[in-house]
Amino acid sequence: MATALVIENDPTDDLRRLGEWLTEAGLDLWVVRPYAGDELPADLEGYAALVVLGGPQQAYPLPDGSPGAPWFPALEGLLRKAVRHRVPTLAICLGAQLLAAAHAGQVERSPSGPEIGPSVVGRRDAAEQDPLFRYVPLIPDVLQWHADEITELPHGATLLAASTRYPHQAFRLGDRAWGLQFHIECDTAQIAEWATDSTLLAELGYEPELVVAACNEVMADIEEVWQPFAARFAALALGELDDSGPRHSLPLLGH
Repeated sequence: MATALVIENDPTDDLRRLGEWLTEAGLDLWVVRPYAGDELPADLEGYAALVVLGGPQQAYPLPDGSPGAPWFPALEGLLRKAVRHRVPTLAICLGAQLLAAAHAGQVERSPSGPEIGPSVVGRRDAAEQDPLFRYVPLIPDVLQWHADEITELPHGATLLAASTRYPHQAFRLGDRAWGLQFHIECDTAQIAEWATDSTLLAELGYEPELVVAACNEVMADIEEVWQPFAARFAALALGELDDSGPRHSLPLLGH
């Protein structure tokens, strides 16, 4: 069985449903938790894919010039190696920001303020030629929970999804590395944990219970879109993704 290396940057943001979707699609998962003392591998030898999750840290330097977390320089190095060696990569929220920062993109505190709760993004025209995004609906449901923003994509990145206030919602680097500013992995319990004593919710004046309830209402819709997306990513990692034939040769929504 092929193995995906998963980097969990914080205990509050684990694989959840995404882990289930990837294992159901045939990937074995090896989770590394650098915040708990796990060492990052020096390279991606032996791994079929790389998945980088989110967290409350920032992808840009702290005021004293130190990285947002001690392992971020090494993680950015892994992300560069993944793109260079065409290792299928899926980076979510903070992970997407680190993917951008590792390739000279710009990440900063969003001038538009935090983005929290259920939302939709708009698929861009370039997604029509993307092996993963071409089967995503034009306006898919997503979950948002971030205060930082990718304000400038790396040179050569392909923008795949956008929204009015946050133009860089999803992008691809090379032909096998994807960054998602939004969350697809969450379940309702995870959202409820994030909503407890959340400074972002307080900043926005949102009631935690209402945010959790609103997120819960779209969980089935998110699964309908993003479970097949995860299955296509796993198929790519397994060498089973054939995008040369008719579109119905790939997993469709609800299948």
